[in-house]
Amino acid sequence: MPQVLLVIGDAAEVLDTFYPLHRLREEGYTVHVAGPAARVYHLVLHERPADWDITVETPGYTLAADVAFASVNPDDYAGMVISGGRAPEYLRYDADLLRVTRAMFAAGKPVASVCHGIEIVAAAGVLNGVRATTVAKCKLDIETVGGQYVDAEVVVCGGLVTARTWHDNPAWMREYIKLLNAACGGKPVR
Repeated sequence: MPQVLLVIGDAAEVLDTFYPLHRLREEGYTVHVAGPAARVYHLVLHERPADWDITVETPGYTLAADVAFASVNPDDYAGMVISGGRAPEYLRYDADLLRVTRAMFAAGKPVASVCHGIEIVAAAGVLNGVRATTVAKCKLDIETVGGQYVDAEVVVCGGLVTARTWHDNPAWMREYIKLLNAACGGKPVR
């Protein structure tokens, strides 16, 4: 069965993480959760109340990473999903994660990024000339590295599928799964 890498860390957003995890498994893909180390991570809930200017963060579920970034061989994976939340703020400095991200793009494998996940893609240096979306406060991350920010629920540009927040999960995963299935020669058979 084709494998997909799901990138998380402490403070990854619950719905940005569990929605793709379950959708990809429903489609027949094996999903390996990856973090800086193979350990349990603490996820968070993000919501912006109508009367607040910033996002409120509360503790959510935990999720164990199956593999550490340093142990990931990008050749073993058909694609990669980068979760959002605050985790990408520190994960973007992980040299092994950046190595994996660059390799996925170089091989033309489908990559999905939601919300702050774009910070990792930007840090990997693969957004120049690429159209992408993200949560509005990360628009600068796209534009600073030569990408074009688009305010839409989902943007597909080459092998990159981006979404703004977990509110866009259905459109995000629908488009990502189309690309992944095409890259794998069709939907996996269980």
